[in-house]
Amino acid sequence: MSSWRPAASLEAVRLRAELNRRLRAFFDARGVLEVETPILSAAAIPDPALQSLTSRYTGPGHADGLDLYLHTSPEFPMKRLLAAGSGPIYQLCKVFRQGEAGSRHNPEFTMLEWYRPGFGIEALMAEVDALVRDLLRGAWEVGEMEVLSYAGAFQRYLGLDPFEATIDELAARAAEQGINAPPLESRDEWLDLLLVERIEPRLGRGRLTFLHGYPASQAALARLNPDDPRSAERFELYCEGLELANGFHELSDSAEQRRRFEAENRERESRGMRPVPLDEHFLAALEAGLPDCSGVALGMDRLLMLAWAGVQGEQPPVAIDRVLSFPFERA
Repeated sequence: MSSWRPAASLEAVRLRAELNRRLRAFFDARGVLEVETPILSAAAIPDPALQSLTSRYTGPGHADGLDLYLHTSPEFPMKRLLAAGSGPIYQLCKVFRQGEAGSRHNPEFTMLEWYRPGFGIEALMAEVDALVRDLLRGAWEVGEMEVLSYAGAFQRYLGLDPFEATIDELAARAAEQGINAPPLESRDEWLDLLLVERIEPRLGRGRLTFLHGYPASQAALARLNPDDPRSAERFELYCEGLELANGFHELSDSAEQRRRFEAENRERESRGMRPVPLDEHFLAALEAGLPDCSGVALGMDRLLMLAWAGVQGEQPPVAIDRVLSFPFERA
């Protein structure tokens, strides 16, 4: 029998509409312009951790067909707008990621992304905190925001320095923690495993926790920390063990960005993955001049998973299917 009915209740659908109304009012009051950019692109992000869904266009100009990628984020065209002088901008849109499905993931999901010329990550974290508190108002009370360094989190919860520990030391700590994992080849893979399994679940309990200072190797679109180039000016936001947002002090050096993209494509090939075409329009925009800015992407479905749990009086977060009208299985 066809599951034609929505997975989310109509009350959850109305709550989503209310949060969308609030976020638009928030940005309107702060003079941030709402924009739209294409979902399809002839280029893709080369990050090996992200897999794009693809489509194919056949028609005028491309009789033999043209492979297109559904964006995993609206970042590149939004930065082209910034380079053209748009000023502060935001976008609420659907994004797509291959192979992501489960209680916290859906291949198609809603992302809120915004950019603030003149902001460092401290100013942007403060604005993210203000927005999230406004959107959770009346549904979930959160305590004073916590700002915790990536290195500090590893030292607090695992007793090791993520920038100095060897692969053998990281693997040993994972075994001590009872984490069963196949042999991993890189430090970043071991760090990600430990972060996801033993640190993330403890973050943001009763409050908003901003984790910042990620390894430079995990922030291809961010500037390096001038005081410690091992780390980058990147942060993530957690609430009740759930990752909500990912922000950067944006890299504006076109040559350096190309070098990082090419390194990521080489990493893709080393893992048996296909390299992807680079976004030459985006790189040209960086060369023309991206204003000094910080930007952040926030998962709206995940925020709604927290808000809906609060409304229902349940332990947060609820499963993502509870807040999607038609999740992947009913699409």
